[in-house]
Amino acid sequence: MDRVRIKICGLMRPEDIETVNEVCPDYAGFILAQGRRRTVSPARMRELTMRLRPEVQRTAVFLDQDPKWIAVLAREDLMDVIQLHGRESDEQIRFLQRQTGRKIIKAYRIETAADIRTAQKSAADLVLLDNGDGGTGKSFDWSLLLEMKRPYILAGGLSPDNVRDAILRTRPYGVDVSSGVESFGYKDARKIRQFTEAVRCSAPQADA
Repeated sequence: MDRVRIKICGLMRPEDIETVNEVCPDYAGFILAQGRRRTVSPARMRELTMRLRPEVQRTAVFLDQDPKWIAVLAREDLMDVIQLHGRESDEQIRFLQRQTGRKIIKAYRIETAADIRTAQKSAADLVLLDNGDGGTGKSFDWSLLLEMKRPYILAGGLSPDNVRDAILRTRPYGVDVSSGVESFGYKDARKIRQFTEAVRCSAPQADA
């Protein structure tokens, strides 16, 4: 198995960036969706990502927002990756691919085998499989992943305690964590270090 990519999502503070720079995951996620507890403004995301190591891909997370507005932000070089976490259509995904040239991650809520089949056919460059609308801290039925034939990022209920087992059981392309590395509602540097170490020890690991 190729090395497992790591995404730390829901970053909000300078100290979060310091920890991310230390552990150097593949993706750093910033919530631009409206009304979420971890939401930051585009201006705040830019301020934070100015401190981010350049090899960590800046990922902006949107939820049923205007694709034209997203494209404007992308053309202003706010992000490297666009993550869509709502009911965005393949048409909207292709629009963003054409307009921005950015990689698109599309999140899918997994409850049944039909949800897996939907994710399988997505026009996105990469799919993320989650429980609920994200940030719930709960996992879905991983046995459904037996039907998944394309690379995916596994999300939902992951933590330093269970991510190694999750990787060994599901063989994902990558893993995504937010609430699983928090304490009292904020990112916990110790948990982020433990999570990334657990992923990287879930061998076999190899350079991409």
